Amino acid sequence: MIIQCQHIQKYYGAELVLSDISFEVGSGEKVGLIGRNGAGKTTLLRLISGIEKPDGGQLAIQKGTRIGVLAQLPAGRPGQTVYSKLQEAFEDLLCCQEEMNRLAAEMSGADEDAEASQEMLRRYGQLLDAFERGGGYEIESAIDRVARGLGIPEEQYEQPFASLSGGEKTKVGLAVVLLQNPDLLVLDEPTNHLDLPAVLWLEEYLRSFGGTVMVISHDRYFLDAVTGKTVEIEDGEALTYHGNYTHFKKEKEAMLLRQFADYQEQQKKIKKMQEAIKQLIEWGNRSNPPNAGFHRRAASMQKALDRMVKLKKPILERKSIDLRLEQHDRTGKLALVIQDAAKSYGNRRLFGGLNATLFYGDCAVLIGGNGTGKSTLLKCVVGQEALDEGSAQAGSRADIGYLAQESVPAHMRDTVLDYFRREAAMESGEARGQLARFLFYGADVFKRVGDLSGGEWTRLRLAVLMRQKPNLLLLDEPTNHLDIESREALEEALEEYGGSMLAVSHDRYFINRIASRIWSLEEGRLSDYAGNYDDYLEQREKLQGAGRQTGQTGSITAAKPSSSSASASAAGSGIGPSRKQSAQAGSPQAAGKNSRSAANASSIARLERDIEAAEAAIARLDEAMMQPETACDAGKLQELQQEREALKSQADDMYRRYFAMLEA
Repeated sequence: MIIQCQHIQKYYGAELVLSDISFEVGSGEKVGLIGRNGAGKTTLLRLISGIEKPDGGQLAIQKGTRIGVLAQLPAGRPGQTVYSKLQEAFEDLLCCQEEMNRLAAEMSGADEDAEASQEMLRRYGQLLDAFERGGGYEIESAIDRVARGLGIPEEQYEQPFASLSGGEKTKVGLAVVLLQNPDLLVLDEPTNHLDLPAVLWLEEYLRSFGGTVMVISHDRYFLDAVTGKTVEIEDGEALTYHGNYTHFKKEKEAMLLRQFADYQEQQKKIKKMQEAIKQLIEWGNRSNPPNAGFHRRAASMQKALDRMVKLKKPILERKSIDLRLEQHDRTGKLALVIQDAAKSYGNRRLFGGLNATLFYGDCAVLIGGNGTGKSTLLKCVVGQEALDEGSAQAGSRADIGYLAQESVPAHMRDTVLDYFRREAAMESGEARGQLARFLFYGADVFKRVGDLSGGEWTRLRLAVLMRQKPNLLLLDEPTNHLDIESREALEEALEEYGGSMLAVSHDRYFINRIASRIWSLEEGRLSDYAGNYDDYLEQREKLQGAGRQTGQTGSITAAKPSSSSASASAAGSGIGPSRKQSAQAGSPQAAGKNSRSAANASSIARLERDIEAAEAAIARLDEAMMQPETACDAGKLQELQQEREALKSQADDMYRRYFAMLEA
């Protein structure tokens, strides 16, 4: 065993956070540590990491174990660059190298003192041996390998670490921990700010990692992919399940049902014993004179009842946030229109020529790598930042509810109650009732906002958002820091929400459950895919297969926006550039005249006719959806919208085949 915890206790002031934690972790095991926000998971990892000491019980870590720790948000020294932060993983080797350089300089300028020179040469040899054994000559290649895997570009090496976004800091901090190659990896929410490619790379790395891993995570896909044992912290105690998260869910449900059945059976037995005791005492008292035998039997039965180990009533369903999203009024047909949007910071161009439309009732999820401008695009929509070119405008009658990706305001001294009353414009009594729906009970409402955890801060902002009753939701990483129960409650609320939504997320489970469209922002271009995350992967795979068959080597996403935008704009939906702009950029007809060959001319001509027919059909549907009698018929509108999406998907597929033929 590499970790042994026996009856661990930990207090913070008078509050008992961990009351009875017992579990074991074997060498090489991958363990997921789960539990509600505030259950004590981070506290337990701090104990295992040696940052804090337990107040009771025994914690044993195998002697000589090298521990690598990733905090939720890594910190750096003032003025530290990204590369110097990455070099922290090799601090001992770099000190060794510095000492070797000093000795080399001294030896080159030494006098004829043979004894001193011999001593320096001996010391230099020892340092060189340690440097080589530690992999000193592979430092740069090791840094480059891990940085590439996590998506840390070389041009970022000289940037100040403090200037990075939360996701970029997490990547760098994770790279430092992985480069240390520890025996025990302790990771606290490593996927919170990572983009999807980095999460997939990390999953693969941890699966092949030879050491032991303990990870706190609420990412259900990640836990299933990485862990083989699950430790749940609940009510200050630890329960161990031998399996990943999906196995844990099944086992816990079965265990709770068994416990409840045992509890009910014991309660029946207790009730019968209590009735028997009462009857014996009554019989004894009726006798004249009183019968002491009945009283002795009653006393004996009462002792047996007192000695019985009472089973706790299991909680089959714990309280979760009660989020009910409503809207005052619906928007027009177009909830959000983005046209030719472009944004740069200095010489760095985030994106350009973005075109997309969010229809009323749609739920689009915006995905892409860290630093591609997803959060910036949402800020431009709400007016917190200005686009350099183009526009991003909410539709008519739009009432925007914006949940930004922001850390806890550490210096805010308002209490939870004061903050909520001010933001929701509500009296104290009603405010406390509303806060209770978001699990802020009793003294919790008097906590300072600056002292809240990340999950509590998100819950508080969701409570404010629910009060606003918006019809257009803009959510930036809404599941970050939320525990699994709160994520599921949020997903259920969003599924029932009748308005429109644009969310930025890297949570694959969340995306699969709520998305009707995927907007992929890659290399400064926006691609639109119908369906959820699994549908997106399937469509990407088809595109890659088509690209391999036709010998394409370019970016897949480079072709998708053009085809999607052209078909949608021809239909008058507002997605993409106008017909005139499409023609200037190179319409199918103009491009076909310049690039078709005799071999596929007939196929291209047939595709052109099919595309024109699809565009005409989409235009007719758009016109029908604009009719007043249709706009008031939700069922008919939904039917037409589904028909339109099917036609649009067919048109997109024809455009892909068309461009593949042109480039063949």
